[in-house]
Amino acid sequence: MVGVAFSKDDVVESFIRSSGPGGQNVNKVSTCVALLHKPTGIIVKCQQFRTQFQNRQQAWVMLHTALQEREDKERLFRQAKREKIRRQNRKRSLSAKERMLENKKKNTFKKQNRKKLKNWE
Repeated sequence: MVGVAFSKDDVVESFIRSSGPGGQNVNKVSTCVALLHKPTGIIVKCQQFRTQFQNRQQAWVMLHTALQEREDKERLFRQAKREKIRRQNRKRSLSAKERMLENKKKNTFKKQNRKKLKNWE
């Protein structure tokens, strides 16, 4: 997997006391880790493990994955946009031109027949 380039200065790391079952350890130790990536606004929280160290490692992995997914989504969006423009600019085939002209003639004929006749008003 190709790494996403970001600075650790862009990330705000905070520690929160966990909630739920766990007895006295929950009340004393801040094991939940929250990471905020300032440029993108992505927030990742990890509370899977009992130790802050493991949660911190997992949170960084989750942040890296989230940033990678965002980058992949943007790359696919730009690629789809390029493909759409390429399809719009390509020339039509001969059969496609003939079909288009045939449809134009049919629509013209329909519109002309919709008009009221001046003699019958």
